[in-house]
Formats: sequence, structure tokens, C-alpha cells
Amino acid sequence: MVMIYLETDRLLLRAWSDDDLDAFAAMCSDPEVMRHFPNVLTREQSEQLVSRARDKRQKDGFCVSPVEVKSTGEFVGFVGLSRPAYNAPLPFDPCVEIGWRLKRSAWGQGYAGEAARAWLRFGFETIGLSEIVAFTIPANVASRKVMERIGMRRDADGDFLHPNLPQDHPMARHVLYRLDKETWQGAQG
Repeated sequence: MVMIYLETDRLLLRAWSDDDLDAFAAMCSDPEVMRHFPNVLTREQSEQLVSRARDKRQKDGFCVSPVEVKSTGEFVGFVGLSRPAYNAPLPFDPCVEIGWRLKRSAWGQGYAGEAARAWLRFGFETIGLSEIVAFTIPANVASRKVMERIGMRRDADGDFLHPNLPQDHPMARHVLYRLDKETWQGAQG
């Protein structure tokens, strides 16, 4: 399997290492980082998430991947592409999702958008995707702003209830954003 390394001006987007687990688990146990998710993650759940990401990289050739600041080597979170695999299909399956999670000290520095743009380029130019989606709960304004800054557009007709949550759960409702290859290419010019 070819290892994907993407690079931006400030960031290295690389494969998971066992050395990432402590910082990743700390980030996923932070209630502020996880406020738009149903729960914080235990160490074991964080390790399982990394294991699933590694499996997706083997199966699909890509996954959500660590973001490292080039100047310091610091792990600041993850950004990447993923084929969602939930308890039930999403209404717009099959799809490839772009997603991110950064630790608090990395917020507000433009890292999510910078890394996401590199992944969009990879998705559209390298592996030839025709569309990439993103979704979150309506209250996650920061992520929604990143989605808009990287060129994604809200598809209000595509909003849905997350299949891994009870329909009456306060975080079940998700908003959908989309970006197709033609729109992305037009914005590059």
C-alpha cells in the first residue's frame, strides 16, 4: 500500500503512528473538542478509531490522517477523506466525506482549512472523485465556516438524521455540505 503524504506550507498530512495515540486520545477526551459529538472518547475508543482509519487506508487508499505542524513536529489533530460506514446507509451514499478534528491549541490558525484544501486536491485530482461531502450538527458553526471557506455549499434538502443516533437524540440532525469536482476546478482557476 502506498503511503499518502500531503504537504502544505505549514502542515504535513501523514500516516498514523503509534506515537500519535497519546496526543490523539487526549484530544478526543477533551469535552470542549468533543462538544459537538455525543460523548468524549475513552483511550480504548480513540485507539479503535485510529485502527479503523488504518483499515480504511488499506481498503480505500485514504483515511482521516494526522496533521503535524512542520516547523515543530507537533500533532494537532486529523483531517482527511473517508468513506462513511455507519449502522445504516446515509441517504446520499455512496459518498466520500471530508472531516477534521483539531485540539484546542490549534483552533483559529487556519489549519483545518489548509489541510482540507490539500485533501480536496488529492480527492479530485489524484483519485478522481466527482463529489466530496461534509456534515455536522447545526450548532457546529466553526466547522460549518470551514466547509464554506473551502468552497462547499449547504444542501438543505440533504439534511438528515445520523444513523448511529436515536432519531430523538439532540445531536441526530445533521446539515449536509457538498462540493463537486467542476465547482472545485472552477475555483482553482
